[in-house]
Amino acid sequence: MDDVRVHVRCPGCGATNRLPATRVDDQPVCGRCGAELLDGTPLELGEAEFDAFVGATRQPVLVDFWAAWCGPCRAMAPAFAQAGRQLAGRALFVKVDIDANPALAARFGIRSIPTLVRLERGRETARHSGALPAAAIAALAASA
Repeated sequence: MDDVRVHVRCPGCGATNRLPATRVDDQPVCGRCGAELLDGTPLELGEAEFDAFVGATRQPVLVDFWAAWCGPCRAMAPAFAQAGRQLAGRALFVKVDIDANPALAARFGIRSIPTLVRLERGRETARHSGALPAAAIAALAASA
């Protein structure tokens, strides 16, 4: 797990930063411009880095299982991003494309999309299938 790195795009300058999974909670900044990397913008994760990233953070993680062809998924994306910015520093927001990551979708038993799964220290604590507005997404992410 120490050598697993997540590629995080800087919201400020667009540079791709290779962030060690173990530094997720350290408020990492961009190596190019110094902007905060985890500013609430949802991160796209795949099977290779998902477990290391989710397991390394003490913050709750809200995962949006989605697909590009799914209309409700595309419609909910701005609300998901808005909720992520609203809870920056208190929760991490992650998107997982089920077409690109079928094993991860199968592991979580995803049967319909969009499905939101809240994880705490890698363990599922809440789940909702279907599109939600930003306020309901934020409430799901912040729930204990």
